[in-house]
Amino acid sequence: MTENKVILLGNPNTGKTTLFNSLTSSNEHTGNWHGVTVDSKEKKFTYEENVFSIVDLPGIYSLTPLSFEEEVSVDYLYNNRDTLVVNIVDINNLYRNLYLTLELLMLNQPTILVINQTSPIQKSIYNINEKKLEKILGIKVLKLNAENYKEVNKLKKEINDYYINNSKILENKGKINILNNNKINQNLQIVTNLIKNNCKNLSKLDINFLAYKCIENDENIINKLKLDENQIKLLSNIQKETRIEDLIKAKYDKVDEILNLSLTSNNKKVYGKSVIDKIVLNKFLCIPIFLLIMLAIFYFTFFSVGASLSSLLSGFIQNTVGNTLLSFVKSITKSEIIYDFFSTAIIGGLGSVFSFMPQVVILFLCLGLLEDSGYLSRVAFSLDDIFSKVGLSGKSVYTLLMGFGCSTTACLTAKTMEDKNSKIKTAMLAPYMSCSAKLPIYAVIGSAFFGVSNVFVVFALYLLGVVVALLLSVFYEKTFLKSKEQSFILEFPPYRFTKSKRLLSLCLDNIKVFIIRIGSLLFAVNIIVWVLSSFSFSFAFTKSQGGISMLESLGKILSPIFIPLGFGTWGATSALIAGLVAKEIIISSIAMFNGVILEKGTSLEISSSLRIASNPINFTPASALSYMIFCLLYSPCLATIAVLKKEIGKKWTFLSILVQFVLAYVISLIVFVSINLIINKGIGIFLLLLTVFILVLYSVMFILKRFANKKNCKQCKRCK
Repeated sequence: MTENKVILLGNPNTGKTTLFNSLTSSNEHTGNWHGVTVDSKEKKFTYEENVFSIVDLPGIYSLTPLSFEEEVSVDYLYNNRDTLVVNIVDINNLYRNLYLTLELLMLNQPTILVINQTSPIQKSIYNINEKKLEKILGIKVLKLNAENYKEVNKLKKEINDYYINNSKILENKGKINILNNNKINQNLQIVTNLIKNNCKNLSKLDINFLAYKCIENDENIINKLKLDENQIKLLSNIQKETRIEDLIKAKYDKVDEILNLSLTSNNKKVYGKSVIDKIVLNKFLCIPIFLLIMLAIFYFTFFSVGASLSSLLSGFIQNTVGNTLLSFVKSITKSEIIYDFFSTAIIGGLGSVFSFMPQVVILFLCLGLLEDSGYLSRVAFSLDDIFSKVGLSGKSVYTLLMGFGCSTTACLTAKTMEDKNSKIKTAMLAPYMSCSAKLPIYAVIGSAFFGVSNVFVVFALYLLGVVVALLLSVFYEKTFLKSKEQSFILEFPPYRFTKSKRLLSLCLDNIKVFIIRIGSLLFAVNIIVWVLSSFSFSFAFTKSQGGISMLESLGKILSPIFIPLGFGTWGATSALIAGLVAKEIIISSIAMFNGVILEKGTSLEISSSLRIASNPINFTPASALSYMIFCLLYSPCLATIAVLKKEIGKKWTFLSILVQFVLAYVISLIVFVSINLIINKGIGIFLLLLTVFILVLYSVMFILKRFANKKNCKQCKRCK
């Protein structure tokens, strides 16, 4: 058996990953975001007993990289010059997609052009004569539906023919003249002579292609050529004479010429335009619509279906799993320690977190539906203008939205930012998004004090995280992390419904991740927390022998710090410490510390225990809100800290953790004091004091600004 490599390349949103899945029978996530395919993905498929390894590279628009993921694709292509490229294009976007195809022809890369035609339900707006296009380009052209496994077999056959049967039509033999502009061709010849002695490091690349990229000011190529000062000066003069715009126009003119010879229109509506876009992209309506959609998702998650499913699962844990397990433990041992371990740490602790699995899965499912529908791409576009004003770009939207799922994963996606300061900022801001691990905290504590209104409280918490992140970005932008101007190119996919197979896969993947997390990390940490909260430093079992547990001793030392915030008890403090490992531990810690037993359902019991003043963890409405805000904003989990350290370094990671703790403390303090002030003194006094505070703050800033201006202009004649 022989094995040959195939490169899958194309613009974003052409169906590249869908084709990869069809070829390899995989289930890779498809999306319209930078960083969805950050590094190459490689899998194998067989055809007639021949093994082929196909590499799915990040989507690119041309062979001049503008971002990290584009650089991954281009470098991989340059280092694999003899490898067959499957270049996929969308039949409804041929004018834009064929720009990359022309560059592959200029590179003389063996290529199969795959025209991805939409399904019969979504008919294309063009008719393409693939045989005529094949003759013009001098490469094999296939028209198929990337989702149709039978049609994809045609592509497998062509790949097999190239490697096994030595098919020649897959290699461009100069049948197409890329550029018809004489002036550009003259300058290309001059640059070719200029760089011919500098091509040792790039000997695999055609010198004419290198010359073209030099005129196009491709820094990736120019740096590798190692030109001297005189060469750079001469090249600069040629670049001034032949503008990049002229080169791009020449290629698009060639694309236009090719399409005129091989394409006919169906006279349908222009692809990508939609009546819905007039509403969701409206500058006044886009953000309110997004907020309303998110509010509806929270209601669906925390109440309605999510609450019902969590209640059913909680009852199953209590009636079937919990009672059965505890009865079995009673039958085999009389040990109070063993019984308490299973009833408190396993059933009370892990069971309390496990009962929230439906709500976590529903939240991920809703966000997945929004992404697959094409709506979130439009949200990123709508928010780009706002984000650019705070030193970020629309690319940061994906990272921050990922933060609603998992901060650790979100921080990883920040590495695709091309600007170093933007990468650091985006990674530092991701933990301010409320991750799914914090969802049980809001559900348990919020339902104890706010009832049905908790959906608005939770919505406000999610919104608070975003607002704090954006304000902090402004601060970083104005001080020591100023970003460079960034490019932001994003495809608008057509609106579409997610397939049932994709929904099922999304649900099963999230259930799998949730169970693995509970069965590994949370299980281990819960045992540690139970040991620390059940035994004293002399290892006496405090629940039967009395005394103070190790965790209670530590909590009492640190708890005075949080008295101004309204939750200065050892239990609340100890839960926060445990939450540094994983935020879900906060709920299982509350269950253990408050001695929750399963009678009416896990979440109901935990919520009720928070209103009993004698329990180690108890709140008032004001302190409950203060505690939830602190959980939202204080230091992220250890996994996220480890990723931050790897991606942005120790210094920035330490600063990020410190700033998060300080902001969490200050904002929780302000909220707690404000609520108590309103309750005790009335809304009028609160508004009066707030007005005074704002005036004092404005006065101080005005004086500092005048002082700074006077200091900067002391040489001015007017000041003298």
